[in-house]
Amino acid sequence: MEFKDVAFGFVRDLVLRLRNESHKAIRAIHSDNGGEFRNSRFETFCRDLGLEHQFSSPYTPPQNGVVERKNRTLVEMAWTMLDEHRTPRRFWAEAVNTACYIANRIFLRAFLGKTSYELRFGRQSSVKHLHSPPIFEDEEGVVDVGDAGASAQAATPVPSATSSDDDGGPFPMASSSLPRQQTNVEAGPAEDAGEVTSEIVPSRQVQQDHPSHRMIGDIHQRVTRSSVNAMHEELENFDRNHVWDLVEPPPNCRSISTKCVFKNKQGENGMVVRNKARLKEGIDYEETFSPVARLEAIRILLAFAASKGFKLQQMDVKSAFLNGFIEEEISDRVYKLRKALYGLKQAPRAWYARLKSFLLKSRFVMGSVDKTLFLLSHGGDTLIVQIYVDDIIFGGSSHTLVSSFAEQISREFEMSLMGELQFFLGLQIKQGPKGTFVHQAMYTRDILKKFEMGDSKPMTTPMSTNMALDANENGEAVDQKEFQGMIGSLLYLTATRPDIQFAVCLCGRYQASPRTSHHRAVKRIFRYLKFTPVLGLWYSSGSSLSLRGFSDADHAGCRIDRKSTSGTCQLLGTSLVSWSSRKQASVSLSTTEAEYIAAGRCCSQLLWMKATLSDFGLKFGKIPLLVDSTSTISIAKNPVLHSRTKHIDVRFHFLRDHYEKGDIDLVYVVSSKPVGRYLYQAPR
Repeated sequence: MEFKDVAFGFVRDLVLRLRNESHKAIRAIHSDNGGEFRNSRFETFCRDLGLEHQFSSPYTPPQNGVVERKNRTLVEMAWTMLDEHRTPRRFWAEAVNTACYIANRIFLRAFLGKTSYELRFGRQSSVKHLHSPPIFEDEEGVVDVGDAGASAQAATPVPSATSSDDDGGPFPMASSSLPRQQTNVEAGPAEDAGEVTSEIVPSRQVQQDHPSHRMIGDIHQRVTRSSVNAMHEELENFDRNHVWDLVEPPPNCRSISTKCVFKNKQGENGMVVRNKARLKEGIDYEETFSPVARLEAIRILLAFAASKGFKLQQMDVKSAFLNGFIEEEISDRVYKLRKALYGLKQAPRAWYARLKSFLLKSRFVMGSVDKTLFLLSHGGDTLIVQIYVDDIIFGGSSHTLVSSFAEQISREFEMSLMGELQFFLGLQIKQGPKGTFVHQAMYTRDILKKFEMGDSKPMTTPMSTNMALDANENGEAVDQKEFQGMIGSLLYLTATRPDIQFAVCLCGRYQASPRTSHHRAVKRIFRYLKFTPVLGLWYSSGSSLSLRGFSDADHAGCRIDRKSTSGTCQLLGTSLVSWSSRKQASVSLSTTEAEYIAAGRCCSQLLWMKATLSDFGLKFGKIPLLVDSTSTISIAKNPVLHSRTKHIDVRFHFLRDHYEKGDIDLVYVVSSKPVGRYLYQAPR
């Protein structure tokens, strides 16, 4: 099969043929949960024939062990045949079918003492026509079939759909769509004479060297001088940081194999700013969790810095993981590790613990909510440090304090001071006197090129207002991996593009079984990006730092399960720092209920931001939460139980509880002006 979506036709033909040949009823079909088996056509077919369709648990291949083991057997046979004779890989389908043909005739069922062919047809199969001629490909790409022993005239074909053995049994159908000459296995004079079976034909096996995955890449690949220098720099870092000791191999201790991985650190314009080499791998660990900054936290810091008028700086820790101490003994045949190594599961945690210890000793205070945020107050000035593994953002109201911190941390760790913050986690950041602009224009161009949409016709909106996606099970299937790759790429772009958030999340609901209509909707988003490649977030300098939130929701917007979609966003002054578009977990019976659930979700995000901003020294009273439903406000303000609200889950009354505590204040906004509307519907 070229594609999985044609599996139904093969299974249907096999079931009907077996019913006709054996005159026995098939009671059940067992398969995994693949979309090629779990669909309406398959269900209708099984129901019409009275078959029970049994499924294994998702991601549990052992429950489908019979066919999984058979697949492995056939694949290993096919690879062996292709590699032995250096056959081009385009004959993969023929090799697999040949493997199946042979297996049915020579593999014995141990408890029955019969081959599969004999069990099916009630007679033994002759194998005298089977032999192994070497196949080579000449310079013009014509396949040459070698002679078989003494008979040079015997042409042995690659098995085709029209071939049959001398027992009249069916030969397996080849699934390759490549053109090939159809021949008959019986049509050789040497085979009629039976000369081929009198001796074993020697194989012309050629031993080839293959690059080992334990080597530093392919041995034939050119190694640049910069890569060699990066390797030397890495080993020098090992010595400087006392990463390992040379010891005798401990008894009863499993060693760790290692390999060198090369990586280039790129700047804002895509140019390589640093070559890296990392010695990696690891095993045997206990605690591995290490906190990293959330994107909302990064945006809050950018908005705060822009409002206060100071510029953020960036630095990178060289060989950061080599600075973290580990407790487990991880030994190989030569070196015993003293510090964490790249690839060790506990390495990020060890590095975080080391950096946190240094910052706390330097009189920094760790954030009460965000454990990657550290603040230092000195003489009325404030220094803020945000860490993301080995990347550090820092800035403050005093240039002297910022410079002093850079010098202090450079004495403790080997740092790469990168100057003003310009490129971080794929975000392009432009800091100016009027504010900060955050965008992903370079990433947008990259994904347009990756998915061949760079020359597409631009569109002014990410989705049509009258477009309604559904499962569309009868539509034509598309490449699932490509579709998922497109969704994943777009999801990362939503870090600075709330305008595509709803469209991407809507299309992402159909990743399990994408159809042409879904693929067309995703391509429209890319065409919209072609029209607006440089849109982003603007954080004004000198703006207020008041916190407020907006929430809105559709009602029963999903055509499949009739669940609603919540759209929420949170602003710090005029700066949009957080937003969300998410389908609700339960079905709402009314618009009021859907709005109530969305407002509760917005409330929880506002409380997290309130706690985070308290570390920046910002205090808030009642935080305004703007909604466009007076009924929702009434339910939150009046805890009266009546027929229209008694069914609402207790957890959704989280909003009412915090309104009563005075944490938030519900404010009505005119329906034509809700900011969160475009997080649950197409923009007009």
